[in-house]
Amino acid sequence: MSYATLPDLVLEPVIRAALMEDIGQFGDITTRAVIPADVTYQARLNAREDGVVSGMQIARIAFHLVDPSLVIDTLVGDGQPVTKGQTLMTIHGSAASILTGERVALNFAGRLSGIASLTAQFVAQTAGTKTRITCTRKTTPGLRTVEKLAVLHGGGFNHRFSLSDAILIKDNHIAAAGGVRAVLEATKAVASHMVKVEIEVDTLDQLAEVLSVGGADNVLLDNMDTPTLVKAVELAAGRVVLEASGNMKLERIAEVAATGVDYISSGALTHSAKTLDLGLDF
Repeated sequence: MSYATLPDLVLEPVIRAALMEDIGQFGDITTRAVIPADVTYQARLNAREDGVVSGMQIARIAFHLVDPSLVIDTLVGDGQPVTKGQTLMTIHGSAASILTGERVALNFAGRLSGIASLTAQFVAQTAGTKTRITCTRKTTPGLRTVEKLAVLHGGGFNHRFSLSDAILIKDNHIAAAGGVRAVLEATKAVASHMVKVEIEVDTLDQLAEVLSVGGADNVLLDNMDTPTLVKAVELAAGRVVLEASGNMKLERIAEVAATGVDYISSGALTHSAKTLDLGLDF
């Protein structure tokens, strides 16, 4: 099985910024004070709990940006499950370089592995259904690309990356524009044939109006209870893609997936994931 990846050059800017933040204006003064420049070591990046890995590519880039001569062996790739005590990566070379890059590499790998692990738990709850798990734009500013990549590593799918990716008409758009019909007709007048259109609804009456007016590819069913979601699926009858969102906690995913919705979106995947405990051991 292959796992999502991106070219190193796409990821490098955010990693370089993190290294500059951590190294500061005068470098790692602790390491420079106590570690002779010629000391070499082999370090192991180990999992301290079970989970799904993400950020191994990023950890490798971080260490190589500090010191391209480091010899890195990635033993567990992004998207793969790991168990407590398993070694994910070995890094051999200058001890000073390894110590300088350690925190940034671990910060990314732990954070992103936490997202991948939580996503995998959500995905497991959809087994036997057609429902896909997707993230949202509720990401850490500046880290959206890598956090959404981690969702893919956990077996989930990506929602739009930015406001320019697709038209997503939310409740505030509807309120400001004068109603469901008004926003859909306005969208029809300007939307490119290459752009998907999604509209958020809170009630079955709004869904019926969307289906009547037309112009939407997808409908976001916001904060509906499970019986209402069942009725929404019956009402739509496959005419639009349905996305359930709002209050999508892990313990509710199985019953929502059983309603027949196409997608379940959850901001928790990226804003509430617990960092997976990883450590670098010499």
